[in-house]
Amino acid sequence: MSSLWSRPSPPRRPVLTREAIVTAAVALADAEGLAAVSIRRVAAELGARAMTLYSYIERKEDLLALMLDEISAEVLVEEPLPADWRAALLLLAGREREVVRRHPWRVELISQRVAVGPNGLRHVEQKLAAFDGLGVDALTAWRFLATFNDYMTGFVIREAMERGAPRERGINEAERTAVAEPYIRELIDGGEFPRLAPMIEQGLQGADDNFERGLTWVLDGIAGGLPGDGGGPAGR
Repeated sequence: MSSLWSRPSPPRRPVLTREAIVTAAVALADAEGLAAVSIRRVAAELGARAMTLYSYIERKEDLLALMLDEISAEVLVEEPLPADWRAALLLLAGREREVVRRHPWRVELISQRVAVGPNGLRHVEQKLAAFDGLGVDALTAWRFLATFNDYMTGFVIREAMERGAPRERGINEAERTAVAEPYIRELIDGGEFPRLAPMIEQGLQGADDNFERGLTWVLDGIAGGLPGDGGGPAGR
C-alpha cells in the first residue's frame, strides 16, 4: 500500500465553461428529448453541482435559448450563397430541414418562442440576402420571407412528428397509426370519403417526399410577385 505522500494527487476537474454546458445540454436533448434537460440534470452529466451551473446560466429559459442558438449555427452557410435566389433558398431550406432531423426538439423550441440569438439572426439575414437584387422593397422581402418560413415551419413540424418526435410523448407515429388504422378503415369502407379513400388505398400519404416540390411551388408564387415577371405588383 502506498504512503499518503507517494499517492498522486487526484486530477483536477476542468473549469466549466458556458460552451461545455450548452454542448452537454444539446447532447442530452438529442438522446432523451427536451423534457430531460434541466440545470440539475446537465450538471450531473458534467459531474458538477447544480449551483455551479447557475454561476454561468441563471435559469433554464436562458439555457434553452443558448441551445437553440448553438444548433442554429449548423444552418448557416459559410461560403457565399448561390447567385440565383431560388437556389440559395433551396440550399438554406435543406440545411434547416437537416438540423431539425438531427435535433427534433427544435420543433418544441419554436412553439415556446425561445429568445433568438446571434446565430438565429444570422440565419434570417442569410435568407433575406437571397432576395438581394430582385428589385423589391424591405416590406415585400419580409413578406416573401414570412411565406417561406411558414412553409418551412409547417413542413418540419409535421415531418418531426411523423418521425416520432418529440420522444417524451411516449408513442411514435407508427404506434399511433397501428392504433388508429382499424377505425379509419371502418370509416373509409363506409363510403363517406370517396376522394380520400383511393389515396389511403394507394398509400399516398407520407409515401412521397414533397419537401422540394412544395418549396418549389412556394418559390413559384414568390416569383409571380416580382416586378416585371407578369405577376403584378410585388406587394399586392
